Formats: sequence, structure tokens, C-alpha cells
Amino acid sequence: MKLNERSLAFYATCDSPADNAGFLYKRGERHTAYHRRWFVLKGNMLFYFEERESREPVGVIVLEGCTVELCDSAEDYAFAIRFGGAKSRTYVLAAESQAAMESWVKSLSRASFDYMRLVVRELEKQLEEMRWGPAGGGGGGRQSPGSWKPKSSGPERSQERLPALPAVPPKENGCAVWNNVPGAERPPDTSVCGGHDGEGNPRPPPLPPRRRASSGEAGSAGAAAAESPSTFCRLHEQYGREVARLRQDWLERQRGHRP
Repeated sequence: MKLNERSLAFYATCDSPADNAGFLYKRGERHTAYHRRWFVLKGNMLFYFEERESREPVGVIVLEGCTVELCDSAEDYAFAIRFGGAKSRTYVLAAESQAAMESWVKSLSRASFDYMRLVVRELEKQLEEMRWGPAGGGGGGRQSPGSWKPKSSGPERSQERLPALPAVPPKENGCAVWNNVPGAERPPDTSVCGGHDGEGNPRPPPLPPRRRASSGEAGSAGAAAAESPSTFCRLHEQYGREVARLRQDWLERQRGHRP
């Protein structure tokens, strides 16, 4: 397994929240002495530093395919991280108190991807039971999602009993046209504004009725029609005489200015 040291160092010291952090005593691989190290758990990676203020981790333990269990050791509150395999290394750590040891054992046991996958499967199972468990009334049997079918609604069952709708005339360019095929059966038209003539051609719709004027409106309209010709003639003669007089005055002024 190849890991990028710079990426790991940045991830270990970045501001992302840690699942657990604190001092633990770590037993050496060659020498059995314990050294106090600062441990930081992020996801499934357990980083350890020489000091709390160190900028780079001394090492990292990838918590996949391992088990966390208590062990007998010279130090109190000791536990071990064991990996499967004959040549795999076992990390022995010791906490400073019983509470710290229980906290670390619980955090490390839940850090692996396998544990998260089991948790997700269990949550999915519980969610499925919540969805499909109550179905079926008091039978107590749990229906699977594949066997569930929606019930037919009322309008769908009564759709077959509805009467057939009348045929819609064909359309050309979005406008309905008449069916003038000779010999075609046409339903009798009893409406007032439709129907066909004797030759089968469509009849035009009748014109809308005109509004009848009242006696008062008819009298006023007749009087206006009778007075309009005489009034026009009178105005025409009056303005004609005025225009002629103005033109005569203008001609006389033009003649008086001539030398």
C-alpha cells in the first residue's frame, strides 16, 4: 500500500475535526519500552506524533482488517491493535486512565470501513422494516418492495363504464374541417346554427340579430338626418361668402400698393 507522505502530513495537521485525540503510551517494535506519544484519530487513520505541537506525524496506522482488544502488559490500561496474518505487526498501546482506555477502544473499534459498512447495512434493514413492516394489516408478514403493487383507484375502475365520446372531426393545419366525403354517414343536426343543406354542403351560421332602436332613439336619429343637409348647406354658404369677402379685400390691397 503506497501512501503520499505530504498528503498524510497535511491531513493529520489540518483543521478537520478528529474522532479522538490524546496521549497514549506506545510500545516499541524492537525495544519493549513504552514511549509517550500524541495520537490523533481521523477516519480510519491513527496518526501519532512525538509531541502535541509537532508539525509532522511520526507514523500512521491504517485501521482496516484489524481488531482492538485488551491485553496483559506491564503498563496499566493497555490494549492492542492486531492485524490478521502471520507477519503482521501488533501495536500495543496504554492509556493513562480507565476512562481514556475505554474511549480509545470504542473509537478504534468503530474506525474501520468494514464497521461503517455493517452499520449502513443495519440502518438500511431497519429502514426497510419501517417502510414495509406495517403493510398487510394484522397479518404480521413483511412485504418486499418487489411484491408491492399499488391499488387501483376508483376513477380507473369506473373508466370502463363511461359512455363513448363523440368522434372529433379531422383537422388540417390545426383547424377542424368538414367531412365532405360522399356517402359518409352524418348525424342529424338539430341545432339552430349548424347543419347541412340538401346537397350535403355545410350551412353558414346565421347572422346575429340586430338591436332594435327605441322610439326615442329613432326620432332623434331621424331628426338629425333631416337637419344635417340644410345645416351643411347653410354653413357652406356662410363660410363661402366670408372667404370671397376676404379675397376681395386682399386683391384691393394688392392693387393699392402698386405704383
